[in-house]
Amino acid sequence: TVIQKSSNVGATKIALTLGPEKIWKVLTDVGFGQPTMSGFPGESPGLFNNYRSWSQLELATISFGYGISVTMLQLAHAYSIIANDGIQVPVSFLKVTGPVQGTRALPVDIASEVRKMLETVVEAGGTGKRAAIRGYQVAGKTGTAERATDGGYASNRNMSLFAGMAPASNPQLVMVVL
Repeated sequence: TVIQKSSNVGATKIALTLGPEKIWKVLTDVGFGQPTMSGFPGESPGLFNNYRSWSQLELATISFGYGISVTMLQLAHAYSIIANDGIQVPVSFLKVTGPVQGTRALPVDIASEVRKMLETVVEAGGTGKRAAIRGYQVAGKTGTAERATDGGYASNRNMSLFAGMAPASNPQLVMVVL
């Protein structure tokens, strides 16, 4: 229920057990810390320091989304990898015809299990119930963060998002709403 309930404590415990190198590898494998190579002008790689410089506190905060900054395109791309059974395909703003060569970023069984976990987020008891669509399988994750300011965070300015895919059993659409 760590994903379903959006538990920062649970995510931290898992991250501390796995260690910084494994967490960093998974996050870089899905494209965090690097541009998507979409060709979009001014694309940012986001902010994601190498794991060798992480303290235990940084590992903990990265596990639930703080201490890292990604673009909405990077987040959608990461979810597309989960939706595509762990295969990463190039990002394009132009229609691509014919088959696209992808590379394996996650094992297929891991991507499948993550999709199942993400489905629980939109079910009763999950943080994303409002994303549920009757008769349609949706999988996704909610996120809330205080906005960064000079030297800290603004406790009165939050940012909320939902990233997900549908239908969960055979995703055809990935979306991030901020």
